[in-house]
Amino acid sequence: MLRHSKILVYRLMPTNNTRWEWFIRFALVFFCVGFWRSEWMLISSPLLIVAWFIDGGAYRLNQMFKVPLVQALLLLCALLLLGLLWSEWPQNGRMKWLKYFALLIFIPFYSLMNKDRLPWALGSLIASYLCVLAVGVYQWLDIDAQGIPLLGMSYLSFSAMLGIGAIVTSGIACMNASIKLQILFVMGTLTLLFIQFHQNGRMFLLVTLISIILIIFLRYKIEMRKFFSILLLMLIVGVAFAYSSPAFQVRLMQIKSDIELLQQGNHSSSLGYRLAMWDVGLHGIAERPLSGFGTGVPEKYFDKTIVTYRNGLYKDLPEFQETVHYHNDWIEIGMHVGIPGMLTLGFLLWGWYQAFYRSNLNLLGAGLVSFIFLAGFTETFIIFSRTPILLLIMTAIAMNWNERERES
Repeated sequence: MLRHSKILVYRLMPTNNTRWEWFIRFALVFFCVGFWRSEWMLISSPLLIVAWFIDGGAYRLNQMFKVPLVQALLLLCALLLLGLLWSEWPQNGRMKWLKYFALLIFIPFYSLMNKDRLPWALGSLIASYLCVLAVGVYQWLDIDAQGIPLLGMSYLSFSAMLGIGAIVTSGIACMNASIKLQILFVMGTLTLLFIQFHQNGRMFLLVTLISIILIIFLRYKIEMRKFFSILLLMLIVGVAFAYSSPAFQVRLMQIKSDIELLQQGNHSSSLGYRLAMWDVGLHGIAERPLSGFGTGVPEKYFDKTIVTYRNGLYKDLPEFQETVHYHNDWIEIGMHVGIPGMLTLGFLLWGWYQAFYRSNLNLLGAGLVSFIFLAGFTETFIIFSRTPILLLIMTAIAMNWNERERES
């Protein structure tokens, strides 16, 4: 029955299948290049979905449903849709919760991948990453910019992008048997870390270092002498990078300033604001642990609650920063749809790791998933505009690479 359905689809299309194959490859390439800018995503995402339908992707959904990562993404989005039933209307504000649904683009992208299209997707992703990196480095060196203003990329997104790149290069170095390639990828890791040390994203830098250490530990856990030697070398390099970075030293001073303000009962700082958000968020989850407050309501809840919560200790915070999200993936989803949403987020991370584990890339998977997990404690990383999409593209490519290796 499935075979006849596919035949019917192709009969409805022009007979020149080569032309459609080139269109599909173009859609993959354009998506790997276009996700770096939100405006381009408005074109590249629909184009990718059209290519997926042309390729008969709808008839392969049964196969996609067997992938744990796809199951988790669908379950998370289904819970958010269900949460609209007890949400408040009309919805207003930025409605950042809609970004969760952008993660579903993984389904058509992965479904379109095969051994012939893999080089096109991989090549365009590497090329676009290097181009974005070059622009970021140029703007940092030329105008001492944080992030990439030319692409509308904040310093947090740029730091996260650098961290992901450093984790990938370190993971490949640990998995590679060739000494020459190990040296090449280690140099790539050090270069990306050096640039990251000069960005203001201190938490993403810390998370990156922890994730790389985890990869090295898993690789050399039987040879602990080597592990501690590499760890010592990393410490020396890290101190040297920190000493050479004015941005890193400024952020260290800011931590000291934030702590001093907290001691005075003032939460109008980066650290203080996050602690206040987490405090109110955990209070809200405790009020409605099973259902949350409904999709789209959390930011309203914060603004209403701080007027009286803890005798109005946080009531002036909206003047310091507009309430957008809770700077924590777990609290954010818990405020939307309660503990079921938090459990689903855990399922999502497990499914993400399984995608790498089943592709015999467990070291890389451990590093990247630990990065997602740890980053989610200080930011709503899952709904960042670019980096989660970057990770999903990399995951789809890794899964298809393993399938191609097994076929050959």
